[in-house]
Amino acid sequence: MNTIIAKPTIQSIFTDFKAITKAGLAVSVVFSSIAGYLLGFSNNNPFSWSILTMLTLGGYCMVGASNAYNQVLEKELDKLMDRTKNRPVPSGRMSSNTALIIATLLTIIGIVLLYNINPKTAMFGAISIFIYTCLYTPLKTVTSLSVFVGAFPGAIPFMLGWVAATGSFGIEAGTLFLIQFFWQFPHFWSIGWFLYEDYEKAGFFMLPTGKKDKATAMQTLLYTLWLIIASLLPATGYTGQLFLSKTAAIIVFLLGIWMLFYAAKLYQLRSSQAAKKLMLVSVTYITALQLVYIIDKFLR
Repeated sequence: MNTIIAKPTIQSIFTDFKAITKAGLAVSVVFSSIAGYLLGFSNNNPFSWSILTMLTLGGYCMVGASNAYNQVLEKELDKLMDRTKNRPVPSGRMSSNTALIIATLLTIIGIVLLYNINPKTAMFGAISIFIYTCLYTPLKTVTSLSVFVGAFPGAIPFMLGWVAATGSFGIEAGTLFLIQFFWQFPHFWSIGWFLYEDYEKAGFFMLPTGKKDKATAMQTLLYTLWLIIASLLPATGYTGQLFLSKTAAIIVFLLGIWMLFYAAKLYQLRSSQAAKKLMLVSVTYITALQLVYIIDKFLR
């Protein structure tokens, strides 16, 4: 009996493209870049719709390329996990060669777009792809330090917007990088906690101790504290042109306490439900923080 293979439709191609580039994640990352750009433009670096458009499209391409490369490299491992086995490459809907072509095209388009903003923006975009693909991805099956390595490309988007607006990397961009860097740990460790069994099937080391234990929960709590401190640095007046008013600082502090509460709940309960709640709170936290930073700038 001959097997009937369904012909791809425009809708199925679009759906697979969203899956291979992880569109939901890519959009949230691009939002961080836009936030950084809105914080960075000034009288000396006036707002430009063309730069913002290139940053948005170029940023999506770079994140999409990283995700596509990742799915090619982890094709066999993705087949083992419930959350990833239906992705285009491991499910067989898209060949590895097709995914590689998509990833390569996205890389080229992304770098060209970001280079047209300024060379530094393109450089940081390229570094992000390299670290995510060549270091973070292979390390996931070797050591829990992969999360530390992955935090570097994960922290680049927020400061990338500032670099796109100003053409320079200084204390301001470094502060934005630091905020999103510390945020990565409670966010991804909480994911690693409630998806522990699924990750275990593929041999991924996502938790700092390798286990859902008290030490992992304590590190999650401590990195949340570091995140709160980093988020309040612009209120000290020592971060150059990146400044936070007292009112905004209080709001950011309260957001931090809110997230710290759920990190403490994870430490107390050490349950998958508590980890999932912390993950959801962390997503809301970083978005709300960026909005507070932006609104504060325009209200001053």
